[in-house]
Amino acid sequence: MYAGVRDLTVYQKAYALALDIYKESKVFPREELYSLTDQIRRSSRSVAANLAEAWKRRHYKKAFVSKLIECSAEAAETEVWLDMAFDLGFLEGRTKDALLLRCVEIQKMIESMIRQPEKFCPP
Repeated sequence: MYAGVRDLTVYQKAYALALDIYKESKVFPREELYSLTDQIRRSSRSVAANLAEAWKRRHYKKAFVSKLIECSAEAAETEVWLDMAFDLGFLEGRTKDALLLRCVEIQKMIESMIRQPEKFCPP
């Protein structure tokens, strides 16, 4: 029996990261609301959302892997926005570093799923 997406550690970590990025971005300047703030929130939420979508596509290995690649790309985009938020003075260095480490950990987990989709796809 396969677990639901919410049971996957990678999903739980991606979801928690998106929530933490949302909280951290609440203090970004108001003029960034429709640019940096929106972008970093969107890309971080997209990792968990795309994992959920990938999970529903796991009956088709190629579709599953394709969606996982999108997850990894969204996590990479989130890294760029974290760097930018730090460079613009909206995030402290320790906060940025901690969030980036979590982002990298999630990407490694997704990459492992991409390399071994048969562990997640039904026969």
